[in-house]
Amino acid sequence: MTDLYTQTPSQIIMYGTSWCPDCHRAHRVFSDMNVEYLDIDIEKDEKAAQFVRQLNNGNQVVPTIIFPDGIKMTEPDRQTLSSKLVEYQKAA
Repeated sequence: MTDLYTQTPSQIIMYGTSWCPDCHRAHRVFSDMNVEYLDIDIEKDEKAAQFVRQLNNGNQVVPTIIFPDGIKMTEPDRQTLSSKLVEYQKAA
């Protein structure tokens, strides 16, 4: 994907890790709402880890979720993510 490290990707991108409980919660929200997204493990992609740090003032905060409209979410709770996904689905 050519726009993997941009703030306006062509699809939703979630940067996370395999061990992160907040990432697992976000995966469940995406699955429950049947929303497609690209899942990037920052422990396996150093460029993605650097991008996450760049977006979060030097902090490696996961999940960091980027939407095509440029909205960035870091560690969103279930309700906040669900609300954004409803908005995203309506716009699609």
